Amino acid sequence: MDETGTPETWVPALDGRLAVITGGSDGIGLGLAGRLAAAGAEVILPVRNADKGRAAIDRITRAAPGATVTLRRLDLASQQSIADLAGELVAEGRPIHLLVNNAGVMTPPHRQTTADGFELQWGTNHLGHFALTARLLPLLRAGRARVTTQSSIAAASNGINWNDLDFTTSYSAGRAYSQSKIANLMFGLELHRRSAAAGWGVTSTVSHPGITATNLLAAQPHLGRTRDTPAVRVIRALARVGILSQTVDRGLLPALYAAVHPDARSGAFYGPRGFRHLSGPPAEQEVYRPARDAADAARLWEVSERLVGVAFAAV
Repeated sequence: MDETGTPETWVPALDGRLAVITGGSDGIGLGLAGRLAAAGAEVILPVRNADKGRAAIDRITRAAPGATVTLRRLDLASQQSIADLAGELVAEGRPIHLLVNNAGVMTPPHRQTTADGFELQWGTNHLGHFALTARLLPLLRAGRARVTTQSSIAAASNGINWNDLDFTTSYSAGRAYSQSKIANLMFGLELHRRSAAAGWGVTSTVSHPGITATNLLAAQPHLGRTRDTPAVRVIRALARVGILSQTVDRGLLPALYAAVHPDARSGAFYGPRGFRHLSGPPAEQEVYRPARDAADAARLWEVSERLVGVAFAAV
């Protein structure tokens, strides 16, 4: 299939499929939820803010009457909340066919921590999704699911701060964000390797949206940002004219391609194919250098299992 075509030509019918999308109340996650629901999937939106979640469902169902979308409670910055949601879904016993690990937080100006004491970006973006995927593994295996994990162009620089994963001694918002996105990329690749080796039947892809005008850098008082950053104002202006950045409707396409396109390969990394992968139609791209070492990915997996107290093999 032509990966440069429109989603209308390559999103298959998803009737009878159950999809779980984190971060589905806003931005790329909301856009993905709408596309999957319109294609016939039943979509579960695990959200932290129920009001935003209800508004998202209203928007999706207005665009796609008859779509089936439901809310669940999830705070990825709380391992207890992750365990509670996974426990509910596992008890219900319905196979999951699509999991999109999309939610994230970005560059709080001052160091913050999760409910479990992890640096907020590391604990939410990586450890939260790692634990959620681990706890949902029985349902993912039952559905022979495709798991798509959202990384970022920030994963192209910096590295894993092995000596201080929580940035307790010297906090850098940018480096901590890069670490979480490198970890997302490493996790998605290692999930592919481990599924193939153990016969889990789970497909794992990774994507990134290039530079997309989402609200990650917008004013978010709970993150210590009382006003939009200059960067997000510039990105929004450039996205409106299509210069080196893109709107949400375009930025979601790599994740959508990675999640549903029949030609998307397990263990592959997808992003925009334009200049420096900042914008453009989705295409497979080379894995960023900081995430290429399989031994580092295995080390990250083992460290993550220990930190969250969940082992994939024991699920």
